[in-house]
Amino acid sequence: MKMNKTAIFLLCFFMLLGVCFLGYFYKVNSARTAPALPIIGNEQNHHIGPFSFVNQEGKTITNADVKGKICVVEYFFATCKGMCPKMNENMEKVYKAFRGNKNVLILSHTVDPKKDTVAALKAYSLRFDANPDQWMFLTGDKKQLYDMARYSYLISAEDDTAGVSIDKDFIHDKHYTLVDGYGRVRGFYDGTDNGDVGKLIADINTLLKEDKN
Repeated sequence: MKMNKTAIFLLCFFMLLGVCFLGYFYKVNSARTAPALPIIGNEQNHHIGPFSFVNQEGKTITNADVKGKICVVEYFFATCKGMCPKMNENMEKVYKAFRGNKNVLILSHTVDPKKDTVAALKAYSLRFDANPDQWMFLTGDKKQLYDMARYSYLISAEDDTAGVSIDKDFIHDKHYTLVDGYGRVRGFYDGTDNGDVGKLIADINTLLKEDKN
């Protein structure tokens, strides 16, 4: 009878141990396979399209240069007196949080390529002591800049948000777009809101951990 009680105890113990193990395995496996941040896009397979722009050093930057990198994307123009200064002051916080991390890039696109020449963007970038290898101020063909905003980065158009109208097709939005290393949109953040900027920094760290799994 004593042996039967021992056997029953051991059986229950090992069954409980097995349940605990399976629960732990499921939890760990789910954490590795399920993304912590949503994958955004009207299409299930939405990815950033190909592009070719020029940075503040006069270097051509293409989608090949950002492949495998986490990117924070914004649109602005250097002469903006509205929300752009606040957006880039906050972007500097993001830059400082990941400065020197080769896996995180910032792509600041101009919406006014006629005025925002390479020289103008270089002068603007010096305000933030921006390393051009990590924080890129980009100019190029206007249609491609705008098409990337609308169709790749999913940034909406707003008319005359800075009080200075460039033209009727003016794109300017206060949001940053977060793109993962696979070219997928993972989040939008109000670049004028300190709370949202803090969340962006936290979400970048989440993506960095996600890529390691």
